[in-house]
Amino acid sequence: MADPVEELKHEHVFLGADHERNERKVWLVIALTATMMVAEIVAGSIFGSMALTADGWHMSTHAGAMLIAALAYLYARRQARNPRYTFGTGKLGDLAGFASAIVLALIALLIAWESFVRFANPVAIDFDQAILVAVVGLAVNLLSAWLLREDHHHSHGGGHAHHGSHAHDGGHHHGHHGHHGAHAHEPAAKDHNLRAAYLHVLADALTSVLAIVALILGGAYGWAWLDPAMGVVGGLVIARWSWGLIRVTATVLLDAQADDEELAGKIRRSVETEEDRISDLHVWQVGPGHHAAIVALVTPKPRAPSFYKDKLRGIRDLSHVTVEVTPTGAA
Repeated sequence: MADPVEELKHEHVFLGADHERNERKVWLVIALTATMMVAEIVAGSIFGSMALTADGWHMSTHAGAMLIAALAYLYARRQARNPRYTFGTGKLGDLAGFASAIVLALIALLIAWESFVRFANPVAIDFDQAILVAVVGLAVNLLSAWLLREDHHHSHGGGHAHHGSHAHDGGHHHGHHGHHGAHAHEPAAKDHNLRAAYLHVLADALTSVLAIVALILGGAYGWAWLDPAMGVVGGLVIARWSWGLIRVTATVLLDAQADDEELAGKIRRSVETEEDRISDLHVWQVGPGHHAAIVALVTPKPRAPSFYKDKLRGIRDLSHVTVEVTPTGAA
């Protein structure tokens, strides 16, 4: 006879639908960036170009930031079934995204600071050589950004639900935990780890574009001040991107109530009736495209937790559910 406890156990793997695909993308961009970095440093050393050498070391900071994203993907995938992680490793990407956003903010501050220093102490610029470096850097960054873009495709991985329930009739409470699988033909969820890597190469591309504009106009009209001015503009734009990413990832890391009011509304509409009322509802994100919910119900006619759980089965992005049922008037 099968053990009912074993039958009710389920996994807590809440990785994004494109986790491995995005991981491969990031490693590919790291290889591309590292190759370009080494080429620029070597060429700068051979030809005595400080601009080439400086840009090569600058690219190393972005390669390092993207390494954070790549290692987060790797660790999350390998530890996805580790029981030590109560709700799996789905939020590790948000942790990596938060760390990358901090690095991005520091880069923005350094760019702005260096630009202000250049205002106070102008340096001679070799416009032709600097433009060449900026164009090559822009080409590499645009290719990297294309590789890291978030595809708006549909997931075709249908999953199956796992059920588990426990009832304590003496205490008048019923708990039910469920794990829903992915639904077919759904838009891919946002991966904040991939977005962080994307913003790093986009930030580098932005600085390259601003540098090209400043260098062309500076070389043509002698406006040397335009180069540091564009640096300040770039620093402010990058800082704004960084702040947006920090806010989004911090919300996930702190288990804040999900902003998806539609999801909470669907839960209420699916479960509540004139007799069955939700007294407490918590919905939070546990991974890209995965949410957990705790639903506390008060009713004069309590049913088994599985009854209410089945009502929630078709809700997209709801991957783990705990239901507690309290009879009306129970202490």
